[in-house]
Amino acid sequence: MSGPKSRALFAQSQLHIPGGVNSPVRAFAAVGGDPIFIKAAKGAWLIDADDRRYVDYVGSWGPMIAGHAAPEVVGAITEQAKLGSSYGAPTEAELVLAQLIESAMPGMEMLRLCSSGTEAVMGALRVARGASGRDLVLKAEGCYHGGADYLLVKAGSGAMTLGTPNSAGVPEAFARSTLLVPFNDVGAVEAAFAKHGSHIAAIIIEPIAGNMGCIPPAHGYLHALRDISTRYGAHLVFDEVMTGFRVAYGGAQALYGVQPDLTCLGKIVGGGLPVGAYGGRKDVMAHVAPLGPVYQAGTLSGNPLATAAGIATLRCLSVPEAYSKLEARAAELELILREEAQKVLVPVQVQRVGSMLTVFFNDSPVLDWSSAMRSDTARFSHWHQALLAHGVYWPPSQFETAFVSLAHDDDAIEHTRDALKSAFGAVSRQ
Repeated sequence: MSGPKSRALFAQSQLHIPGGVNSPVRAFAAVGGDPIFIKAAKGAWLIDADDRRYVDYVGSWGPMIAGHAAPEVVGAITEQAKLGSSYGAPTEAELVLAQLIESAMPGMEMLRLCSSGTEAVMGALRVARGASGRDLVLKAEGCYHGGADYLLVKAGSGAMTLGTPNSAGVPEAFARSTLLVPFNDVGAVEAAFAKHGSHIAAIIIEPIAGNMGCIPPAHGYLHALRDISTRYGAHLVFDEVMTGFRVAYGGAQALYGVQPDLTCLGKIVGGGLPVGAYGGRKDVMAHVAPLGPVYQAGTLSGNPLATAAGIATLRCLSVPEAYSKLEARAAELELILREEAQKVLVPVQVQRVGSMLTVFFNDSPVLDWSSAMRSDTARFSHWHQALLAHGVYWPPSQFETAFVSLAHDDDAIEHTRDALKSAFGAVSRQ
């Protein structure tokens, strides 16, 4: 339950901001109660407006992999702020960040910085369409790729059906440029290409689904997408806004050994500041203006503060022990989750890849959107409320992913263990 200051702030915010929040999931509508308002964060901990402390597993939805207010990142931002916050002109830091990304991801031969993951996806798909001369994009149901109109779609009557809008304000004609298939279903992709292959510019996929909870790709799934897109002359686009530098230094494409034609990045490469990037094969990126006819621009693209934070974060992650530490901490958390659920016979699926994971209140493994939807959202809501009451800030939706950072130390994990014991106990007594 939120404290009095958070409740007062939320009441005031609702008078000025739609729903009182600037991104819908923050409203806590999926878990009940009022959201807590944060005033500070350090390491693995959040401090709310009522001075309550929480171990944080949201991490600003992924980018705080080095921890909140990491000294290296704060120092880089501070030094850059003294020199100015925005120029609208090229900087050496943009080049340095691009080189760091390209050295980690061999498929990123050339890239363009922008200001958000949504912009990155829009840019990548515009390039894919411009380079191929085709209009259709194929995506998997349940994967979220930002707020572009043509990607806010839901499935029609079958796997090969053109999309229809699932948000007011999206013209149906826009949504109908997108094909939907179930995640992890190679047969559906093959069928879609058999019917529409000559018109499909790109497959876009979260290589590890994160926006319907953490769902790993089935064995061979990503390799099959690579094969299908190559056979039909379409571009394979990996949306690694969430997984990029999260599950491995080279992202999911390095982890699974599949090289896409284009990659979308965000979150971590900005170190907590707004940033995005898209890039890939040099011959494809040569279509981007000013080299080619595909236009994309932005005043704050490559913003000096964001590039400084991104460079500092990637350098923190480049040391050999970074990912082994993340893996060890996340594996420890996974084990605790399984143990505490088993003690009270609460059926859950703990699905994890590296330092991202989801606890599905589900009797069977979650493979796609339809199986995710069988999860017990009411039970998750009670669990979430109990965790919050015991000082753990978990993502406020059954269908979101939790994140572990380098700052999650023994104290944070032990605090979490105690909170989980209470939370699973409370859920088992319902």
